[in-house]
Amino acid sequence: MKKIISALLAGCCLTSLTAQDVVVKGPDEKLQLVVFTSPAEKPSYSITYNGKTMLEKSPLGMNTNIGDFAKGMKLTGHTVTPIDTVYHQDRIKTSQVHYQANELNCHFENLKGQKIDIVFRVGNNDVAFRYTLPRQDGKGSVTVTAEETGFRFPQQTTTFLCPQSDAMIGWKRTKPSYEEEYKADAPMSDRSQYGHGYTFPCLFRIGDDGWVLVSETGVDSRYCGSRLSDVSEDNLYTIAFPMAEENNGNGTVAPAFALPGATPWRTITVGETLKPIVETTVAWDVVRPLYETKYDYRFGRGTWSWILWQDGSINYDDQVRYIDFAAAMGYEYALIDNWWDTNIGRERMKSLVEYARSKGVELFLWYSSSGYWNDIEQGPVNRMDNAIIRKREMKWLQSLGVKGIKVDFFGGDKQETMRLYEDILSDADDHGLMVIF
Repeated sequence: MKKIISALLAGCCLTSLTAQDVVVKGPDEKLQLVVFTSPAEKPSYSITYNGKTMLEKSPLGMNTNIGDFAKGMKLTGHTVTPIDTVYHQDRIKTSQVHYQANELNCHFENLKGQKIDIVFRVGNNDVAFRYTLPRQDGKGSVTVTAEETGFRFPQQTTTFLCPQSDAMIGWKRTKPSYEEEYKADAPMSDRSQYGHGYTFPCLFRIGDDGWVLVSETGVDSRYCGSRLSDVSEDNLYTIAFPMAEENNGNGTVAPAFALPGATPWRTITVGETLKPIVETTVAWDVVRPLYETKYDYRFGRGTWSWILWQDGSINYDDQVRYIDFAAAMGYEYALIDNWWDTNIGRERMKSLVEYARSKGVELFLWYSSSGYWNDIEQGPVNRMDNAIIRKREMKWLQSLGVKGIKVDFFGGDKQETMRLYEDILSDADDHGLMVIF
């Protein structure tokens, strides 16, 4: 232990360690996580890489309707377990991934004796962590009112961030659409454009020492999507939940889940260059498929008339031209965007699908995600947000031989939106449809 502490102090760790603090390194020992566990302070952590500070002491914990899991937290024990697995993926940047990490599970109790675990995965260039809660005092569910989770950067850090927009503004009141402009190499002192922080993923340059990418993974119907807050005066960004105005005010901003249960993973990728940032697979390393699909889906290349010709191209004749274009290029698909239900019509869509298939091309069709959280006129609307109508629509698509759908303009990041994503995917799989969100 003395050797470890000496090495940490020599390696520019900014905070003194105590007997309770926990140190874990990645398999190649360049990436180092320290968890600080003094009951007099909130739990916190720091990250160094090759002895250089990537994240300074940053807070951990969360507040819930059943207890405060941030203040007065006592470490009651911890375990470290090596992870060494190989998995295959045919939809990401590499097909075979050899994932190695050391998993640290820290067991905490709050002032009332309520328990929470913080689970960390420390790889060679990635740290992922999440909170897990058992049933508490007979309670079988929890609402998370706020996360204390933070990311405090060294003073020399600059940022590459996309601001989170106001809700219910912009074209047809469709924002946030995650189409705001990134600022490159901006100082941390710059405030976000709208005052709502930043959309994941968030990239930081630690001067000449390296790079850090902060994001999340494993978000599903049991939580909301999150973002980073604006920075505080001491270079701290924290996890922020959706705004109340999102989804036209429908749905809660505070996620809830059954107990025992867990939050999504917060992910931190570090490197001396951008190479580990580009090549990271942490978004898939720490999660498992929610279910086995009924069908074997094979995505490919496609044409899309809207990108050049926009709404005016969504007619039968122009779509024939783009189907012919896809066939000539050897592409597998063509996407027909909004207004097809009006400008082509459901009856003629059957013959268009048949024509495409005669050319060896399969079709995707566009849908609005809803009809009650923006002002979109482009159809089809009011098809994807109602289970009865959605299943009927998907059955019709399957009968035509349509291969997939593009579902557009979701209302925000609330838990009810995450639930809708999941429901659409599940129903689409029942009908052999691929999905582009």
